[in-house]
Amino acid sequence: MSGASSAHPADGPSAADLFAARLEVQHVEVRRPASAEVAAEAARVCAEHGVLRLGVPPGLPRAWRPAGVDLVEDHQLPPAALDALDAALTGCTLAVAETGSLVLAAGPADGRRALSLIPDVYLCVVAESQVEADLTAAMTRIAALIRETGRPVVFVSGPSATSDIELHRVEGVHGPRRLVVLLTSP
Repeated sequence: MSGASSAHPADGPSAADLFAARLEVQHVEVRRPASAEVAAEAARVCAEHGVLRLGVPPGLPRAWRPAGVDLVEDHQLPPAALDALDAALTGCTLAVAETGSLVLAAGPADGRRALSLIPDVYLCVVAESQVEADLTAAMTRIAALIRETGRPVVFVSGPSATSDIELHRVEGVHGPRRLVVLLTSP
C-alpha cells in the first residue's frame, strides 16, 4: 500500500517524527534504524531485554530476522507455545502519526494478532513511508485493504495498560509489557 503522508509541512514535523513523539508519550521505546539495519537493531533490543526465543510470522522479511536468538515461526502455534516465547517481531500494515497507533491487518509481515499479543516484549518494524499523518488518511487506506482482502484490522496504541483502584498505571495486563517500535528510514 503506498501513498503515505510523511512529507514535512512547512511549519511542522514530519508524520514519522510526530508518530515517534506520540509513541514516546505512550511509554513505547522508539528506535530509528536505517532499513538495512533492522536485523542488527532487533538483535540489540533482544540482547537488552534478555530475549532468547523470538516469535516471527512466516512472512517476515529475511532481512529483518536478527541473529543470536532462536527464531520461532508462528505456524498457528498454540497459546502455550506463544506464552513460552520471550518476544515477538512483526511488521505492520501502516501507522497513524496523529494517534501513535500501529495498524495490524494480518498481512504476511504482520502475522496473526496472537503473536503480537501474548509474548511479554513486542517489536514492530514500521517504515517511515507507512506512517499516515492522520486517522482520515489511514482509514481511506484501511477501507481499501478491507475491501480487497477481508482481513481483520487491529489498532495498537502503546503497550497494554490499565489502572488499579488507586489510579496507578499497570502495564502488560492484557498484552505485552514492552512495545519497541523500529521506525525505519530508507
